[in-house]
Amino acid sequence: MNFKPTLLAELIAEFLGTFVLILFGTGVVAMVVLFPSAPGTTVHGGYTNITLGWGLAVTMGIYVAGKVSGGHLNPAVTLAFAVFRGFPWRKVIPYSVAQTAGAFFAAALVYRNYLPAFRQVDPQLEKTASIFTTFPSFPAWPQAGFLDQVIGTGLLVLLVFAIIDEFNMPPGANLAPAMIGLVVVAIGMSFGGMHGYPINPARDFGPRLFTVLAGFKSNGLTDGSRVWWIPVVAPLLGGLVGAAVYDFGIRRFLCASRSS
Repeated sequence: MNFKPTLLAELIAEFLGTFVLILFGTGVVAMVVLFPSAPGTTVHGGYTNITLGWGLAVTMGIYVAGKVSGGHLNPAVTLAFAVFRGFPWRKVIPYSVAQTAGAFFAAALVYRNYLPAFRQVDPQLEKTASIFTTFPSFPAWPQAGFLDQVIGTGLLVLLVFAIIDEFNMPPGANLAPAMIGLVVVAIGMSFGGMHGYPINPARDFGPRLFTVLAGFKSNGLTDGSRVWWIPVVAPLLGGLVGAAVYDFGIRRFLCASRSS
């Protein structure tokens, strides 16, 4: 039985997949930030928890959406597929909007769930926007965060292309989402310090829009810092770089060996 979803079905899948991704991802950051380890309190982990949580979040999101939409969940992935894999250009903007909307509403639900904790820890919403979105560790050197995001997203897309490449060594038994989740864990552990490794414009911009509407003071969009564009532009560029490196560095040889 051939299954050909409509564009609406694909957009719903991208919305829900990204929604699940951001629920788990921002949820684990909320656990670490809002419930810190202290004498007499429950330990809720640190950065390792965050990297593992985000990796599992990506895995679960892809499992939700993969069969219907391909489980992009990331405009940088969608753009790379359009440029290098023939993904229809007419779907690029709708996919990106659906992904960003899913991220926005997931951030809103996480905020509502942890509202009592926000009121206790940060009643003026002055210091916890980083639960939802990312900021440079060195504001005086924004170009460092830009390079960091190009590298991180380049690695992500390069490895996504490698994992799903039918000419390479694709994982069996529907394990590709788990492998991609492990890639995100590795990126977080290796390239997470400079700008929080958003490696996904929708993951960053959707929740950032929510922080603006919710009244978070330092949000990177309306606070004068203007850092929002880095995790939007750099991942788009990085995804194209990673895809090009894989296709011209590996795939062309695989294709040539299959045709010979």
